[in-house]
Amino acid sequence: MFGLFKKKTEKEKLQETYAKMLADAHKLSHSNRTAADKLMAAAEEIAKKIEKL
Repeated sequence: MFGLFKKKTEKEKLQETYAKMLADAHKLSHSNRTAADKLMAAAEEIAKKIEKL
């Protein structure tokens, strides 16, 4: 209840984006491997940003 108005930090936003990208890449890897690899590369860039924070 008290976390209702709590804003997400930049790190939390990046972690959600990273998790979503990984899930999408996994689904895409079954049909289009090159697109999945590009998505994984983008996800790794986000992981590096998370590491910096």
